[in-house]
Amino acid sequence: MKVIIIGGGKVGYYLAKTLLEHHHEPRIIEINKQKCEKIANELDIPVFSGDGTMATVLSLAGIEEANVFVSVTGQDQNNLIACQLAKNKFNISKTIARINNPKNSYIFKQLGVDISISTTANIANMIEREVDVSEIKHLASLNRGQASIIEFEVPKKFKYSGKTLLDLPTPQDSIIVTVSRNGELIIPRGNTEIFIGDMLVMIVKDTAIHEVGDLFGL
Repeated sequence: MKVIIIGGGKVGYYLAKTLLEHHHEPRIIEINKQKCEKIANELDIPVFSGDGTMATVLSLAGIEEANVFVSVTGQDQNNLIACQLAKNKFNISKTIARINNPKNSYIFKQLGVDISISTTANIANMIEREVDVSEIKHLASLNRGQASIIEFEVPKKFKYSGKTLLDLPTPQDSIIVTVSRNGELIIPRGNTEIFIGDMLVMIVKDTAIHEVGDLFGL
């Protein structure tokens, strides 16, 4: 997933690093050239020097290819302008803004920003939950956003169909809570078999959602 990040300070840097670890493709726009060089050298990702509130700079960074747009500068006004530009001019469906003043959260929402949030970890987790795998339905957040209850149908390309839970390489930070098959609800045990077409409900740490998607072929 391609993510455009406005702001190469500590928040933008560690957000990009986290997204890289989760196999996303972040790009950073930062107005300070020295920061641009430092980030490009340390993270080896595309970094663009310029003002993220300008359409020409966003185009240069390839915003047309982005799945998510995140603005995390230290100025709430700039984050709002950048997100509005991304949504209204470039039709980005998911915009996320860092807010430095919690009182601005309502204003951001009213002016079209999809999500406003204050910490790096929460931004990364929000991206994982909201726009990661389209086949996964997010039912609820747990422990202040560190984990999620998710639901999905096991697809046809699931290569472990017929295997038991004991034989399934389920990610460590996840657990299958229920299995629905032909209208029957199953509380799974170690010898429960998982088949294509089953509807699963799982509890998953947000850092493991990618692994779940890879396992089930989502």
